[in-house]
Parts: sequence; C-alpha cells; structure tokens
Amino acid sequence: MDSGIWVALIVTAVGTFLMRSLPMVWMQRHLVRRKAKNTMDAMPIWLGVLGPLMIAAMFGVSLVPAKASLASWTATALGVLVTLIVARRTGSLGWPIVAGVATYGGVILLANTAF
Repeated sequence: MDSGIWVALIVTAVGTFLMRSLPMVWMQRHLVRRKAKNTMDAMPIWLGVLGPLMIAAMFGVSLVPAKASLASWTATALGVLVTLIVARRTGSLGWPIVAGVATYGGVILLANTAF
C-alpha cells in the first residue's frame, strides 16, 4: 500500500479513538470532582447529544456520492429507499444496512456492466 493510505488510516483511527475516549475521560473526571464536592449534577447536555450528532454527520456524508454521476446518484437513492423500507418492515438495525448496501452495490455493478 501507498504510504499516504497508511497515514490516512492512522489519522482516522486516532480521530475515532479520540472522539470516543475524550468524552468518557472528561465525564469520569467530572464525576470525580462532583463526588468530592458531594454534589451530583446531571450529565451535561452536550455529552448526550454527541453520539446522535456523530451518527447524523456520518449519515449526511454517506448520502453524497464520491463521484457525481447518474449511476452513483441512482444507486444512492435506491439504497436509501430500500434501507427505509426494510427498516420499517423489520424494525431492526442490521438488516436495513445490509439491504441498502447490497442494493447500492448491485446498482453500481449493473451500471458498470451496462456502460
């Protein structure tokens, strides 16, 4: 592999680790300070919102194709549609993702084969 890919992987791994560990470390220290003062305040609002915001950001980024073409936009739209339908019918988290990714891959494969 190219050294640029390794650098990108390491930066991504460190960033992911920090996004998950820093709020946990901060909260542990926050609770220790509150316990020392004999006051137990509620968890800060920003900490409860952090997880859903990260998921929304990843979702938003995944909706925009890397290469803007008719095939990629069609694959994205059909993948999202299938994901929503399967999520509504099954009520699970795993099967909609599998179905959406399979649909996206199938449309891209068909588009590359057809053209």
